[in-house]
Amino acid sequence: METNLTYVKDQLAKIQQLAHNGQPYWDARKLMEVLDYKDWRVFQEVIERARQACEMSGNFSTDHFVSFPELVEIGSGAKRERDNWKLSQYACYLVAMNGDPSKPEIASAQTYFTVQTYRQEKQDTLSEEERRLLLRARVKDANRKLSGAAKDAGVRSVMFGVFQDAGYKGLYNGIGVRAIKEKKGISDKEDLLDCVGRAELAANEFRITQTEEKLRIDKVKGEQRAIDTHLAVGKRVRQAIREIGGTMPEHLPAEPSIKKLATKKAKALRD
Repeated sequence: METNLTYVKDQLAKIQQLAHNGQPYWDARKLMEVLDYKDWRVFQEVIERARQACEMSGNFSTDHFVSFPELVEIGSGAKRERDNWKLSQYACYLVAMNGDPSKPEIASAQTYFTVQTYRQEKQDTLSEEERRLLLRARVKDANRKLSGAAKDAGVRSVMFGVFQDAGYKGLYNGIGVRAIKEKKGISDKEDLLDCVGRAELAANEFRITQTEEKLRIDKVKGEQRAIDTHLAVGKRVRQAIREIGGTMPEHLPAEPSIKKLATKKAKALRD
């Protein structure tokens, strides 16, 4: 059971994606595979029970279950449309709770999403400063993973700054990190992402994670192709912000350096 739990946990973490607001979600088709369901129609029934449970608990199911069509190849370059869902963490919890209890994968998923839901509830009680600290730590981790993907794609260490700046230029309407810091009044000595708020951190986390995923899924090879990919993903994230009527990141105000907050928190823990 422990081995299966570890495997399911690893797979669920692997297929987790982040929305433009930084919230995690799961692709229902990928979730179905991890939970060892073979028939989409059967899994749809599980999703429907979960949606009903969501409504009965007083929540709007449309906030957690987002239906979307996707195109899949069926051979010879032809494509067809099929149904899919974007499922929030809470939706996945309900899916696991309404799944086949005889499946060890379901039992493991129930444990995983129960823990994740508890962590989310705990995080919801955090202060704005604490949430910003947690998000900044996630962005740092995402950037480390992106560095690995860029290296695998062929980006040399001497060009990594150019690669990173391409992502910023895509997201920030053509301006690189130096110009962004100047616009926001951030010192050259400070890291840009140490001095921005949660909304801006979330936009950058989405840019970073989606670039890493695209580099790996598309098996991008070649330094310039990797740089162009980062630029393109940055532009797509910017477009998503525009479509929902959000504030463009270059217009968001700077925040006090996260380093000061981290030092303050560490001191509080020691005292």
